[in-house]
Amino acid sequence: MDKLKAFETFASVATRGSLSAAARAEGVAPAVIGRRLDALEEHLGVKLLVRTTRRMALTHEGAAFLDDCQRILTEVAGAEASVSAGGVHASGHLRITAPAGFGRRHVAPLLPAFHAAHPRLRISLNLSDRVVDLAAEPYDCAVRVGDLPDSSLVSIRLADNRRLAVATPQYLQRRGTPEHPRELMQHDCLVLSSDASQTRGWAFRVPKASDDGALPAGAAAEDELIHLRPSGPLDCSDGQVLHDWCLAGHGIAWRSTWEVEREIAEGRLVPVLEAFAAPPNGIYAILPHPTRHLPLRVRLWVDYLRERYADEAFWRGRPAPLARPTVTSAS
Repeated sequence: MDKLKAFETFASVATRGSLSAAARAEGVAPAVIGRRLDALEEHLGVKLLVRTTRRMALTHEGAAFLDDCQRILTEVAGAEASVSAGGVHASGHLRITAPAGFGRRHVAPLLPAFHAAHPRLRISLNLSDRVVDLAAEPYDCAVRVGDLPDSSLVSIRLADNRRLAVATPQYLQRRGTPEHPRELMQHDCLVLSSDASQTRGWAFRVPKASDDGALPAGAAAEDELIHLRPSGPLDCSDGQVLHDWCLAGHGIAWRSTWEVEREIAEGRLVPVLEAFAAPPNGIYAILPHPTRHLPLRVRLWVDYLRERYADEAFWRGRPAPLARPTVTSAS
């Protein structure tokens, strides 16, 4: 028995709804399709389809096996396409999820060009600040920002992300520039409201003082990470609103570089307390399967993200042109 052909036949019958429809699509007699199905069921030792003269239905085992067959066939097609003389032809349905704010700025704008390079794809983008469970929901890739919890999922670091305190030049001219994180308490700080997810406050790295406040001669102070909860006359549960208020000169905000790098490059915002900035976290592609089992469409998408995000000008809104997403080895 040709297993791959048997898998193709079973998937065709299951999705088309009848032996005759599958036979017409392949250009063979319905009896040929029937014999392939019989051989596959005998090989597996289970009934995949309940067939009568009037209807056909998948058994419980058949429904589960159909999912596996479709995945296997997609992977085989991707492997063939990746080495074919005609080039790479990704196909199928690419399902992506990303945080709402980051996704609007740095995922959604990439998709039209990616689709133009791979027109056989259908692409769905879900933007939500809810952490999607990739093990339970049918997404191929999640883009996430920040520290990741321990997980059995595969993560690929795409870029670094830092959090910076920023303000407009006009605000700093009016109120002065803080020289130490604790001076933020004397400033108008634009903070997320208490019902938002930023529960630990603003993070800074400061020299660690000894118990008596002194250091041995010639010794250098070690850094420690501290979290502050500054306050101000304005707070909001939406980060984009804080960003807009900051640009309008209403105070100091603690924002990710992916949000403010363009405005910093343009001089509309100025980073403060950079010497105390916390270590960077990451921007990741999260995958539900090991990279060696990725469908071609997912490998192409992850490689495209890595190439785009590696371009520093991308974050400033002036990315270098990229003629076509290319395939590189995923790791």
